[in-house]
Amino acid sequence: MTTRSYEIAGCELDVLLLPAANAGGPTLVLLHEGLGSIGLWRNLPQRLHARSGYEVLVYSRRGNGFSGVLDGPRAPRYMHDEGLDVLPALLGRVGVEHPFLIGHSDGASIALIYAGAFPERTAGLVVLAPHVFVEEISVRSIASIGVEYREGGLRERLAPHHRDVDRTFFGWHDVWLSPAFAQWNIESFLPNITAPLVQIQGRDDRYGTTAQLDAIERGVHGVCDRILLDCCGHSPHGDRPAAVESAILAAALSHWA
Repeated sequence: MTTRSYEIAGCELDVLLLPAANAGGPTLVLLHEGLGSIGLWRNLPQRLHARSGYEVLVYSRRGNGFSGVLDGPRAPRYMHDEGLDVLPALLGRVGVEHPFLIGHSDGASIALIYAGAFPERTAGLVVLAPHVFVEEISVRSIASIGVEYREGGLRERLAPHHRDVDRTFFGWHDVWLSPAFAQWNIESFLPNITAPLVQIQGRDDRYGTTAQLDAIERGVHGVCDRILLDCCGHSPHGDRPAAVESAILAAALSHWA
């Protein structure tokens, strides 16, 4: 798996671009979770590419994977900055005009921000375990995972996927638990979203409830479907990979048929 480095907004981003085999389709853009990276998508990008023939773009955000490391705490607006500034700049740099966005957790929120800010550019969205406001269940679970990171095996599992795993983890963990983040909300972006949208959430997700999906359905003006998966937690593509892969391909292929 060969990646390239692009300087975007003053940071070197690690980017994987799988070229299209079929002309005329969308570019599938994968946006990872708060502790994610290119590598932590496992083989999903390659499988989507092989089955669809579409171009696939995956990158590690600043502070994650092997992109530039954080030089200080994350700001509460870090997802806004990503969706409004970094992602558009990267897409422009690689020549992607109408992305089909696939986002997980924080990446789902970034996808919604982008789609609300640039509705005319967005081909469609699939959001996995999205959040548009802060729930108490999220705060409790993030506090709990901090204990697992310090005392359990989480640090060792994450370390191979990040240049500076401690900065990655605490950059995400600390901002979510900060008092300033309690009022974080992106529902104002939803009314501008007109692209077709599919929401996927596990019934056993301990980081968010279906109240997030309800808010998105109420807010958007385009077609909005939901898929709830049994035996599935906060990472649908990890817990139910076949179901998620099929749902993504169905959404992308039906829109571009």
